[in-house]
Amino acid sequence: MSGKLYIVPTPVGNLDDMTPRAIETLRQADCILAEDTRTSGVLMKHFGIETRMQSHHKFNEHDTLPPLISRLQGGETIALVSDAGTPAISDPGFLLVRECRKQGIEVETLPGPTAFVPALVNSGLPCDRFCFEGFLPQKKGRATKLAELANEQRTMIFYESPMRLLKTLMQFAEAFGADRQASVSREISKLHNTTHNGTLANLVEYFTANEPRGEIVIVVAGKEPPENIKVDKYAQFKNRNKTNPVEL
Repeated sequence: MSGKLYIVPTPVGNLDDMTPRAIETLRQADCILAEDTRTSGVLMKHFGIETRMQSHHKFNEHDTLPPLISRLQGGETIALVSDAGTPAISDPGFLLVRECRKQGIEVETLPGPTAFVPALVNSGLPCDRFCFEGFLPQKKGRATKLAELANEQRTMIFYESPMRLLKTLMQFAEAFGADRQASVSREISKLHNTTHNGTLANLVEYFTANEPRGEIVIVVAGKEPPENIKVDKYAQFKNRNKTNPVEL
């Protein structure tokens, strides 16, 4: 009988965001796969979780995949955590989940912390339609990706390091327009969490004068649609009723 893989979100900052269910799942698992066992070890010690841990990160996930699948097929229960937030969201996890699905191994993802949702809501930008871009390519393909996103009409979400934030904001201003609305959230859920809103030009000016620190989420407004294009969201129903009138 096959085992089961649990995807377990962990706090992005405030340890009180850890759910009782996540704690119990980690305690009951046969093994915990951790992106960095030293980082996760602090969390496990805080909650008194003594389950053995094993490293599972982007540098070894291809090599560890076959033996992990064999262990799951042999009946083990394995929990996967990342350094913070939900695994597979700009963190390792996708390859293992995909292979489990291919092999018919049960996967359950627990709901829990992730940095981009609070940042999106805090931004005050439209939340009904958005695209998550994570970390942009650092070199190859970056300019092409920015040119492609310049016409994106949905709100866009990016992760960035504090060291590269200013350069990225300047590139965004060039690609999207300096007057495009955006926000920068840092240290989500931590003691010194902040969100700065304004145009990209405003944000470039602010972070030129104020060195950023901590984990960063950038939210950028989508491109405004042409004023002369108006979308009737009921059009499909009107057309359907004309061809297939409802009989009363």
